[in-house]
Amino acid sequence: MHLTSTVGRALSACAATAALFAGNPVAVAAPAPAPAPPEVTGPTAPYGRLRLLADLSAQRLATADLVAAAKYGTDSPIDDPAREKQVLDAVARQARETGGDPEATVRIFRDQIDANKVVQRGLFRRWDADPSQVPKERPDLTEVREEINRINGGLVRGIARQPTRAPPRTAGES
Repeated sequence: MHLTSTVGRALSACAATAALFAGNPVAVAAPAPAPAPPEVTGPTAPYGRLRLLADLSAQRLATADLVAAAKYGTDSPIDDPAREKQVLDAVARQARETGGDPEATVRIFRDQIDANKVVQRGLFRRWDADPSQVPKERPDLTEVREEINRINGGLVRGIARQPTRAPPRTAGES
């Protein structure tokens, strides 16, 4: 199966999120998390938590279709630095509040935002080429953003509960 560049980039963003949590776990000082759902506890808990992060990441990326449909044919640009800053500031604050690493969280969300924009651009190109595929209804962008914020909160909490990777060692370190 050959992946389109849009799908490949989107999957790469999800894989990048997962890769950030692979490797040598290091303890993270964090408040006691809320009880995890049964599917993320037990002997395979780290993998269950990783599955949960991947699922939330995929849910967030799935909102790109709705964002694109809300923006297409309007003055709302795909690239919205002011909105991106609001999102990144909010997830950094939430990461600090949950005992997570704000810098790592912001990096993950920057990748999420970039993947979302890749999907939006692909849809805009498709709709420009074939107007019959343009969605018949325009979603309310405010409502879509509320859903994105809900998913963001779960993703931030999941990231904070996940063991972090040890920093890479440089030559000569033991």
